[in-house]
Amino acid sequence: MSDTVETHDAPTRRDYLTYGGAVIGAGLLAGCAGDSPAATTTTGEQPTTGQPTETESSRYTVSMEPVGDLTLESIPEKWIAYDGGYADMGVALGKGDGMTGIGGAGRYYTQVYDELPGVSVDRDLLETNDLGEAGMSKELFYELDNDVHVMDPQMLINWFDWSEADVAEITENVGPFFGNLIFRREDEWHDYRYYTLYEAFEKVAHLFGEQERYAAFEALHDEFIATIQTNMPPADDRPNVLLVYEGSNEPEEFSPYRLNDQGTSKKQWHDLGVSDALAGTGIQGLSTTDRSRIDYETMLEIDPDVIMLRAHERQSAAEFRDTVLAFMQEHSVARELTAVQNEQVYRGGYLFQGPIHNLFLTERGAQQLYPDVFGEEDGDEQLFDRQRVADIVAGDVSRPQLRERPES
Repeated sequence: MSDTVETHDAPTRRDYLTYGGAVIGAGLLAGCAGDSPAATTTTGEQPTTGQPTETESSRYTVSMEPVGDLTLESIPEKWIAYDGGYADMGVALGKGDGMTGIGGAGRYYTQVYDELPGVSVDRDLLETNDLGEAGMSKELFYELDNDVHVMDPQMLINWFDWSEADVAEITENVGPFFGNLIFRREDEWHDYRYYTLYEAFEKVAHLFGEQERYAAFEALHDEFIATIQTNMPPADDRPNVLLVYEGSNEPEEFSPYRLNDQGTSKKQWHDLGVSDALAGTGIQGLSTTDRSRIDYETMLEIDPDVIMLRAHERQSAAEFRDTVLAFMQEHSVARELTAVQNEQVYRGGYLFQGPIHNLFLTERGAQQLYPDVFGEEDGDEQLFDRQRVADIVAGDVSRPQLRERPES
């Protein structure tokens, strides 16, 4: 991508943005490189650093590959994400009301918000303004007129046949891009830095000036994961997992995933300490140039302890058992699989997950893998505090006093 963007003759509200180190509009210098969004006040006093306020004009710089430095005059109000992971980050930061659409509504799972008091998004709006359904049309970008597009511009170039000139045009005439494709790490064109889920979440928090909400989420997440890992069985007693994709309720062939990929879509499986059932098989993962498909005969050769199947997140756990698992139990080959015989075939989680999603998916994964420790998948036991999550989304970032666990 080019680092330069042409400027308009007449100033607009976009004239206070820096993209990739280039200035849009006269008189505004690009911010310094770095990860911290230093906000510089312009009130006539000595410049100071801090968060922009409603009473002062402040500009600040955030940085993320592949965009580089992005300098803004004020915190973005209207925004759109390509995927549900970044959309979930915005919701977690209390910015859900400013989201004008999504890059693919069908893969943004918002039902988890039903368990969080006061947290919701406008599904009708998201489904109406679905960039994916519109083929990532530039016309819809213009129509929505967002302050920022939380997505990787290189994804648009490599997946949707945009040119660098198209990216520059929307950056200049509508708003900048800020994002990095992080859900997988298998695309040859992605030759720049990747971020973990929480590294990317911190970047988005800086973008929206919500570092305190981020810090509260990070503390909750770290404590939650530490508690889970402290109580997991020893490594020798943990299962191997075969993660596959197939949307049919009567599946015959599957696209495999490899758990050695550190993409954010597999974060819960790494945190839960499972091993990859495909290790040493030579079978490559979905999204690679090999694009392997496997059938039940191949599965039987591997005979994984647990099978996780993606593309069934619109079903409940019970519905999944009554359709997919029931079909496997009647299939002449699938019924020989250890995982099928032990009824350890489950929904495999979202392709795109943000910080709220991850709490729910990690809880669910722990209960699928270790029900004797953490309770059944569709039981009543909750492993993290829903109200605490809702409070952070609402802006209460104070750290609650830990409740003492009752003696058993």
